[in-house]
Amino acid sequence: MIHRYIEKILRARVYDVAIETSLDLAPILSTRYKNNIYLKREDLQPVFSFKLRGAYNKISQLTDGERQRGVIAASAGNHAQGLALAANKMAIKAHIVMPTTTPEIKIQAVREKGAKTILVGDSYDEAYEYAVELGRQKQLVFVHPYDDPDVIAGQGTIGMEILRQHTGNISAIFIPVGGGGLIAGVAAYIKFVRPETKIIGVEPDDADCLNQALIAGRRVKLKQVGLFADGVAVKQIGKEPFRLLRDLVDSVITVDTDEICAAIKDVFDDTRSLPEPAGALAIAGLKKYIEQKQVVNETFVAIESGANINFDRLRYVSERAMVGEHKEVLLAVAIPEVPGTFLKFCNILGKRNITEFNYRYFDNKIAQIFVGVSTSNHEADRRDLIEKLDRVGFDAIDMTQNDLAKEHIRYMVGGHAPGLLNEHVYRVEFPERPGALLKFLTAIGGRWNISLFHYRNHGAAFGKVLMGLQMLNAEKKIFQHCLDDLGFTYEEVTSNLAYDLFVGGKEAEK
Repeated sequence: MIHRYIEKILRARVYDVAIETSLDLAPILSTRYKNNIYLKREDLQPVFSFKLRGAYNKISQLTDGERQRGVIAASAGNHAQGLALAANKMAIKAHIVMPTTTPEIKIQAVREKGAKTILVGDSYDEAYEYAVELGRQKQLVFVHPYDDPDVIAGQGTIGMEILRQHTGNISAIFIPVGGGGLIAGVAAYIKFVRPETKIIGVEPDDADCLNQALIAGRRVKLKQVGLFADGVAVKQIGKEPFRLLRDLVDSVITVDTDEICAAIKDVFDDTRSLPEPAGALAIAGLKKYIEQKQVVNETFVAIESGANINFDRLRYVSERAMVGEHKEVLLAVAIPEVPGTFLKFCNILGKRNITEFNYRYFDNKIAQIFVGVSTSNHEADRRDLIEKLDRVGFDAIDMTQNDLAKEHIRYMVGGHAPGLLNEHVYRVEFPERPGALLKFLTAIGGRWNISLFHYRNHGAAFGKVLMGLQMLNAEKKIFQHCLDDLGFTYEEVTSNLAYDLFVGGKEAEK
């Protein structure tokens, strides 16, 4: 099996459109983690992603008849641009089906490369189903983004380049995982030439389709996936990639959003480039591996897979990077609402740098403060600060890992609702397209009063909304059926501690 892929990788036609990207030492990361850390810079490709390698290799294998018919694919980003460029190079007509939530900058980038774009559905899955059917009707050749041997072989040329560029020992190579085409191709080549080098896949903890498949011993389909690292937001690992990976991958590491944001900053500090979330995934996994294993003086490679990031996502990345770097602690602190207490509180903080401070008067007994504090030694500083606050009777609760607090509550601290409301609170993901909010409000009608609403645009295909509605417990199922019918992802968070402390309905002091 693996010998066939080695031959396909060696014969792969990718350099008509792709370049051999550099393998760069990351000096700041290497010094901080006391290991030799190299970045394979696929963000430097003409389409700022590795995807054109597999796309071009696939269509270069087509017969003359297939080329005349044209090709079709479904993609919201990097595969679309890679295939569009590859098809343009070979004068093949290309159709790209993209979700309606795709940012205009990506749609325009595909059109500029000569492909026809078709906008269908709110998600990749809907676009994929439409593309397969349209391809069947028009007899177009479907180019899968990862579940195809020729695509896998094209991506495998990255592994060939790494070993040519670094002839010494490599302890492990960290590779981002979406559908599995990239890691399958690289693993096939690396394990054949250097079987002692570990292949470590890295996935978001809310989109770990390979990790779950390896645990189960078979491909599993996730019910839903997180969308922050949209380039790897895949519900099921590819069939052909998994056939390879179950024997070739050594382990899988999962990382959270904060760790990905911190890795984006790490890459910027070392290279002055800005990877997309999926592009920084391998670096986040590499850091976590070193911290867990406590290894030094080894050589590691991380594939920086792409840099197609929307500019308006950078605000969100910057906000979350400090937590991901373990350089910020977020606390909810209850202090007596009496004169002089704020000064006492600030004296305890001392000369620590305050990154955030939110408060609003509610009653004359207790003040709830949301505060962010910079740290140099996260665990020691966090423990020391909480202990000092507790000693003087200030109740401090660590909110650093509370996603609701980080995504919504920190921007809403302004006092509790005046009185109990029979309020039920939900986090809902809306597709970022015109009319989505109106569609939702129309669906629920005027049956329930909206008592709380917070939304921020993070520059992704889906926006996150926190909303509260006044309803009886018996009505919750009816409301949830409305969300199910709309196809929106949601979670009830009425019992979340951050909501209860800062914005939940309470009886005010008379």
